[in-house]
Amino acid sequence: MITLEPITEKNIVTFKGARLRALQDTPSAFGANYANESLLTDADWIKRAAKWNGQKGVLYLAMDGSDACGIAGSFLDEADATRAYLISMWTAPTHRRQGIGRLLVNEIFRWGRRCGVRTMLLMVTSNNQRAIAFYERLGFSLTGRTEPYPNDPALIELEMSRAIL
Repeated sequence: MITLEPITEKNIVTFKGARLRALQDTPSAFGANYANESLLTDADWIKRAAKWNGQKGVLYLAMDGSDACGIAGSFLDEADATRAYLISMWTAPTHRRQGIGRLLVNEIFRWGRRCGVRTMLLMVTSNNQRAIAFYERLGFSLTGRTEPYPNDPALIELEMSRAIL
């Protein structure tokens, strides 16, 4: 059975392992990269857990028993707290197409609603058709806004949006 856990100091080692696996598995899906994040100290990872405490941002782990099989996070827009961004979305290859991504996104929506969020935004690389289709199935649509992908300016990121009233 899959359970969802918010990131805390207690499970930060599990999160670190999952995050580094995610960065290796789908490097163009994240603004960060494995080379930089693998150099972070344990103290850096603990600071991350404190930052994602649910007030202005949150990160969740999907757990299959004691194994992390997914991640998703969100943070409030600093200029408009009725908007939030879905970030760090990943499901382990062994667990894809089992509804885990949907569980994670639904939990992010619940957090957003508790915080007064009305619109959830995300950025997805234009070459990631599977992710785009996944987000469209969840009700997201392209906004038309684009920007260069930070790790490879040859790639474009597409903004997607969904109301979560």
